[in-house]
Amino acid sequence: MLFRLGVFLSLLSLFLIRSESAVSSIDLGSEWLKVAVVNLKPGQSPITIAINEMSKRKSPALVAFQSETRLLGEEAAGIVARYPDKVFSNLRDMIGKPYQDVKRSADSMYLPFDVVEDSRGAAKIRVSSDVSYSVEELLGMILKYASNLAEFHSKVTVKDAVISVPPYFGQAERKGLLKAAEMAGINVISLINEHSGAALQYGIDKDFSNESRHVILYDMGSSSTYAALVFYSAYNAKEFGKTVSVNQFQVKDVRWDSELGGQNMELRLVEYFADEFNKQVGNGVDVRKHPKAMAKLKKQVKRTKEILSANTAAPISVESLYDDRDFRSTITREKFEELCADLWDKSLVPVKEVLKHSGLKADDIYAVELIGGATRVPKLQATLQEYFGRKDLDKHLDADEAIVLGSALHAANLSDGIKLNRKLGMVDGSSYGFVVELDGADLSKDEVTRLLLVPRMKKLPSKIFKSINHSKDFEVSLAYDREDLLPPGITSPVFAHYAVSGLTDTAEKYSSRNLSAPIKTNLHFSLSRSGILSLDQADAVIQITEWIEVPKKNLTVENTTSASPNASVDNGTNSTSEESNSNSESDGGVSTGSNSTVEEPSTTDLGTERKLKKRTFKIPLKIVEKTTGPGMPLSKESLAESKRRLEALDKKDAERRTTAELKNNLEEYIYATKEKLETSEDFEKVSSNDERQSVIKKLDEVQEWLYTDGEDASASEFQDRLNSLKATADPIFFRFKELTARPEAVEVARQYLSDLKQTIHGWETEKPWLPKDRIDELSTSMDKLKTWLDEKEAEQKKTSGYSTPVFTSEEVYEKVFNLQDKAASVKRIPKPKPKVEKPVKNETESKSENTTSSEKDTSENDKPAGDSDSSTNEKVKGGSEPHDEL
Repeated sequence: MLFRLGVFLSLLSLFLIRSESAVSSIDLGSEWLKVAVVNLKPGQSPITIAINEMSKRKSPALVAFQSETRLLGEEAAGIVARYPDKVFSNLRDMIGKPYQDVKRSADSMYLPFDVVEDSRGAAKIRVSSDVSYSVEELLGMILKYASNLAEFHSKVTVKDAVISVPPYFGQAERKGLLKAAEMAGINVISLINEHSGAALQYGIDKDFSNESRHVILYDMGSSSTYAALVFYSAYNAKEFGKTVSVNQFQVKDVRWDSELGGQNMELRLVEYFADEFNKQVGNGVDVRKHPKAMAKLKKQVKRTKEILSANTAAPISVESLYDDRDFRSTITREKFEELCADLWDKSLVPVKEVLKHSGLKADDIYAVELIGGATRVPKLQATLQEYFGRKDLDKHLDADEAIVLGSALHAANLSDGIKLNRKLGMVDGSSYGFVVELDGADLSKDEVTRLLLVPRMKKLPSKIFKSINHSKDFEVSLAYDREDLLPPGITSPVFAHYAVSGLTDTAEKYSSRNLSAPIKTNLHFSLSRSGILSLDQADAVIQITEWIEVPKKNLTVENTTSASPNASVDNGTNSTSEESNSNSESDGGVSTGSNSTVEEPSTTDLGTERKLKKRTFKIPLKIVEKTTGPGMPLSKESLAESKRRLEALDKKDAERRTTAELKNNLEEYIYATKEKLETSEDFEKVSSNDERQSVIKKLDEVQEWLYTDGEDASASEFQDRLNSLKATADPIFFRFKELTARPEAVEVARQYLSDLKQTIHGWETEKPWLPKDRIDELSTSMDKLKTWLDEKEAEQKKTSGYSTPVFTSEEVYEKVFNLQDKAASVKRIPKPKPKVEKPVKNETESKSENTTSSEKDTSENDKPAGDSDSSTNEKVKGGSEPHDEL
């Protein structure tokens, strides 16, 4: 707790500029998602975890469709056991994958999804007989749910986000995730590798100026495992004229096993308990063939595994697992570790590969930080401890939230409206190496047509430039550099294909010109901050040599005038002019400049001469993407249609939530009103028995309708019924409220009249300047209010409690407020300023002053010039003395 408090306090000082903008980060996992919000509101922590509707800090990454109703997150998790074929999970691991790989993966995890193949060869999931959704669309629904959590938490619109991805995500997965976010209306500032997010969170509150360190971030989640080697250091930089130390980190390497995670351990337990149940039932029953039974068993196995992390044995109990048969059993931690024996060795492979390729030893590692829920398994921790020869591993980071919090720091750093005060430089690299392959006429398969474009772990982002000698249209393919290191489920290393055209026509156009060099094609590639490689631009570069006409140089004039200094200057000027004219003509322009200041010895026209000039042309080429397969980009029409479908579902969900809220309001009103009227004796003072029974009867009628015909009613119907009940019952509640509120208001009014009377009396001495007519007017208003109160109270005493009140507390307060305004306007009248009379001068003094002034003016005008200058000089000297003192 102390550590978390320290992190919290340190984060409070990270931000320099306060603003109303907010950005979010989304840690999208196979089973869970976490959302963090960066929102700079005074008095709040700048980075917070957005909780869901169940007040939990992480939400199930699930989408469900039941009876044409879409459910997300916790709602979807609530029906998994009953409708396992309607609840869709592990969607993150399906994006960008071929259909066959998705189908195999779903079957291995006993997920009874109706997976079909789309036109790209990717997977679609059929949710009903006539409705199917692509994985991008389903994932877009989950991301929209995450975005809504961020907005509900921050109370402002949040459109910008950073989304974390596992390091093994390839090009198709990253592009597909960006498309899913676009469908959800989210502007993705950047994707970030999960290990980089965790590395940011680890280093943001530390100082590396005294020593650098190597840290391994080990993450085992529900479906995958990776180990990242991160090097932390510091460098000196100038800031506002001072030398400051700036922390930084660089991801040196990352290795993974994309098919090893907590789900593998759970599946071992599922298989073990399934065999045990089958033996108990007998008769050839196999529980694995029944989706509902397997969903129930998987749900309980997850809890059993969590119990085993803290205990040496754990029970499992599933009611009505299959055919109304209950299943109960126990398992020890020792047996669990035995079932997963081969997994412990596999868990070390990413660590061993990182150390092997980095040339480091286990002793060179400063810390081994654990991330991910599966790292809580004691046997896994013991295996890592034994390998590194350490008694304890480092657990400074929150295993569940380190990635999303670090990603939020990255989002804040990239956002325009939020600036970080504390700096931590980040250098991440590409998890894969990439090559470019060229194919076309007169291009043979050799080293020239297959070039290494991006070596593995190249810095993100980067710009890459390649140039080839070629004069015909060709095609460009981008591929992973190693076929033994491909993203999960991918069988072909090629992930993008482009056709470059316009080169053949350009070559033919300039073929008649005198080419000074072979035609070149420049290719411009970019590796984005999100780790996506693309071909952005292609240009044809053509160099030609042409003979052009230029004026002849006047060699005779140059020789004859070289002895004269003036002629020499003129000649130099003229020579420069000729050179400039020559350059202008070589660029296709015409120039006839002359120099009028140069006197030519001879006006003879010497004519022109031919000169050889080189010219370079750069012509943009057309690029058309022709990528096929699961990574094929969606067309604009398909993307627009997907957005429309998701928006329609969002609208329907909003209507459903509104309807449910109004239904709950109606139900609550019925129960609360009936309880008050039937149990409280206080309402007998303000209502007759017949009136109360009439209201209760209407409440019973609406309640019966609510649970029969009104079960599927619309929002407007619920609102109409509620308004009808309030119109009947609210008069009773109003009279009951006024029973106490009205006397209180009268007491307040009479007390104010008494206080105001004393105040007016005090004005006679404290504010004697206040106009008497205004004070009299105020006193009259006071008398009127007092009379009105006396009359209304007397009339109210004669009125039955069952009747509408003669006057209300609101009317009393309104009259008091009006009287307060009048009193304030009188009190604000300012005290008049005293009049100041100027002294009057007599005529003798005035004439004397005028005469003296006239004489002075005359004497000054009659002074000689010398005297005037002297007087002026003396004044300057005199004026300088106080200046020197200053």
